[in-house]
Amino acid sequence: MTDRRPPNPSTLWAEVLVSELAAGGLSAVCIAPGSRSTPLTVAFAAHPDVEVYSHLDERSAAFFALGRARRTGEPTALVSTSGTAAANFHPAVIEAHQGRVPLLVLTADRPRDLRDSGANQTIDQVDLYGDAVRWAMDLPEARLEERPVEMLRTTAARALAAATGTPAGPVHLNCPFRKPLEPVETGEIDADFLDRIDRDGDEGPAVRTTGGTPVPAAEDVARIAETMESADRPLVVAGPADPPGIDAGRIAGLARAVGAPILADPLSGLRFGEHVRERDGESPRVVFGGYDAYLPDPDLAPDVVLRVGASPTSKPLRNWLSDVAPKQFLIDPAGGWREATYAATDLVVADPDRLVGDLLAVLETDGNDGSGDAGTSGSAGKWLEDFHRREAAHWSVVERATDPDRLAAAPFEGAVLAAALAEAPDPATVFVSNSMPIRDADRFGRPRAAELSVLANRGASGIDGITSTGLGAGSAVEEPLVIVTGDLAFYHDSNGLLAVGRCGVDATIVVLDNDGGGIFHMLPIEEFDPPFTEQFKTPHGLEFSYLAECYGLEFECVAPADFSERYRASLASAGTQVLSVAFDAEASHRRREELEERSLTGESGDE
Repeated sequence: MTDRRPPNPSTLWAEVLVSELAAGGLSAVCIAPGSRSTPLTVAFAAHPDVEVYSHLDERSAAFFALGRARRTGEPTALVSTSGTAAANFHPAVIEAHQGRVPLLVLTADRPRDLRDSGANQTIDQVDLYGDAVRWAMDLPEARLEERPVEMLRTTAARALAAATGTPAGPVHLNCPFRKPLEPVETGEIDADFLDRIDRDGDEGPAVRTTGGTPVPAAEDVARIAETMESADRPLVVAGPADPPGIDAGRIAGLARAVGAPILADPLSGLRFGEHVRERDGESPRVVFGGYDAYLPDPDLAPDVVLRVGASPTSKPLRNWLSDVAPKQFLIDPAGGWREATYAATDLVVADPDRLVGDLLAVLETDGNDGSGDAGTSGSAGKWLEDFHRREAAHWSVVERATDPDRLAAAPFEGAVLAAALAEAPDPATVFVSNSMPIRDADRFGRPRAAELSVLANRGASGIDGITSTGLGAGSAVEEPLVIVTGDLAFYHDSNGLLAVGRCGVDATIVVLDNDGGGIFHMLPIEEFDPPFTEQFKTPHGLEFSYLAECYGLEFECVAPADFSERYRASLASAGTQVLSVAFDAEASHRRREELEERSLTGESGDE
């Protein structure tokens, strides 16, 4: 607690809770203004070890906290007043649940005797988020007794442990407070009681929690290692990673050891980084990113697959995996089944980093040290060569299609994602919206030896809260931040732009403006108009320069052929710039289909 003596029970209760959360490692909180949450707000604002981000909109606050927690892998707290304010956290809570992101949600509430009584701004907040939280507790009101105070401290430790457990996710503490809510003196708290509960001289939290990771039996590790090593065509598929990610160098070492290509989702933490670099005297590169465009291919069918992370972004990859490989190991530390085609044959409950390390140890014992011999000769060498051939053909198609002269004649949205990832600073955080942007990042984001943290909300795959989540991720690091979003997602989270100035986060925000829901051109409903245009594509006709002006942001309309130049200029500039790039959604999609056909056929000549 602070050195100042709390003047009333609600203030005391909030200070104990906040102090214990900080002692347990909580370092950031997003607060939306409100009356009933006054004790929590005052306690957080006064605590020197917790950074406070003030937001006016609860939904934006929740997604900002989500982004920060996703980027750091550590819990960020949320505070709201009672009533519908708490309900506005729900979309981000769902994403945190689905995406395994640690969040700590603190909702202020009325005392129990005022619930279900017609009291103003009172709803049923107990278990408000249902099964979308790892743990929920309706706290008791402040009581001036020693045991309830220790219960509160223990609850703080339990909440942090649940949020960061396996799997990580959101935790909800509903916090009832009785007036007075402000730190005014009531004379109820005597000095003797404060002395008895005081812990200011102690170091660390009142309760320490120690997490663990599931470890498979030695015989199971040996079985997986033998299966991968003896396979003629082993494959590693890395889907979106759970925060804080996996050890890219270690899993790349395993792939080299057995001669396995890695099909690396842009959100896997494996498509970008130093491990992608090819060095003289080492095995060929094992990380591949163009698969979305050239699968399925019967020549590339594996005989065993090792899968880590969540379900891949790429639908062609997901469908292909459902038709190939008699053996597929699905690695999940929580024992979750994140594989909707039901193609996996083995669910391995294990921490991926620990398992990969154990597999490498077995392979080293067998004489394979991961130096790359398995990936450079024999059937394994031919297997890798097949992927290199198809990958090279795909990127050759992309290079020609993204040439400025060709872009001027045949623009398509994927060229923006290709440039945004190819020219982002090293290091940088790149947050990509759902709908078409993340799909284009998957198909056109070329593997690169740069430390890019590419993130997206793929847990529930919504377009809500994109800007706020990106800004939250950027708030956690000093490196440059890029947000690539669609026009509908940009509109949907326009309130989130207030955090640029209010929370001190600079970014380059790229808006792909195709005047509506361009992704629906991928679906059969495109052939039915009406109702396609008005009910699915939903053109809006909005001019986003006015929105940028409202929040004091620099705005520029950029032609697709000029994007790379203007993008580099923004990255080199201080402040936040919004680069709006206009496209015809239907023409852009037809161009994707044309390029996909070229990649599938391996066609590499001039167009």
